[in-house]
Amino acid sequence: MTPAPVVVGVDGSAPALHAVRWAADEARRRGVGLRLVHAYDIPVGYVPGFVDWHALHQALVARGRTWLDQARTAAVEAAPALTVEVAEAEAGAVPTLVAQSAEAALLVLGTRGLGGFTGLLLGSTAVALAAHARCPVVVVRGPDPGEGPVVVGVDGTPVGEAAIAFAFAAASARGTGLVAVHTWTDLVLETAFATGAAALDFAPLAQQAEEVLGERLAGWQEKYPDVHVTRHVSREHAARALLRHAEHAQLVVVGSRGRGGFRGLLLGSTSQHLLHHAPCAVAVVPTERPTT
Repeated sequence: MTPAPVVVGVDGSAPALHAVRWAADEARRRGVGLRLVHAYDIPVGYVPGFVDWHALHQALVARGRTWLDQARTAAVEAAPALTVEVAEAEAGAVPTLVAQSAEAALLVLGTRGLGGFTGLLLGSTAVALAAHARCPVVVVRGPDPGEGPVVVGVDGTPVGEAAIAFAFAAASARGTGLVAVHTWTDLVLETAFATGAAALDFAPLAQQAEEVLGERLAGWQEKYPDVHVTRHVSREHAARALLRHAEHAQLVVVGSRGRGGFRGLLLGSTSQHLLHHAPCAVAVVPTERPTT
């Protein structure tokens, strides 16, 4: 059986080419192929007779194939021995890539683009894919991934195990360290005793948080003895802590949902915040959604 490929969205933009190079390098590490995907929608709203629909369709197809050729060149330059395939679809970007994610090891996007696979600053494609994709989604920022550690947000729940597994594998493959971040807050206490919160004894909660992090990491540290792990536990919001550690990281890994999330929420607030603001690549790993 052929291993699942790394899939990357292509739209002709510089950020998309950064994503292609990142994805090619990742596919090389994993020993799998790379699939370049381009989707295009036929615009609506033109006055009949003003636009030759056949000519428009041909122009969109030609443009897409040019972009795919450029992406293939970039991928081969990044990983010369890589097996590269291309796919194109006359459909929306999100449904196309969600369908591709069902048979992908990883789905990779740039932060913004010319259209189609536009990222967070110009649309919501990356957020939608992180919520609905069947595989981990990585949003790449910039041409240089850096040489810092991999950072993982540990939410302390069993459904967060997939993100921890992804992060350990990523750190091991890159020969770098792993920073495991676990945060805790007690908003009920802090709000109820707002005027005297400084006098509250949070030591038992802090100790419990340390224990939770240790329990979640124990088995994975045994499986990946080559990965040096640094633990950070703090009393603050998870997004704030992860953004701070992301400043010196090459990749931040989070689950698509965290503790305390509403059942109907497809993507956790921490994941969304990181996708919008993290200075490095962000991997959002699907977590099991609770049953109703």
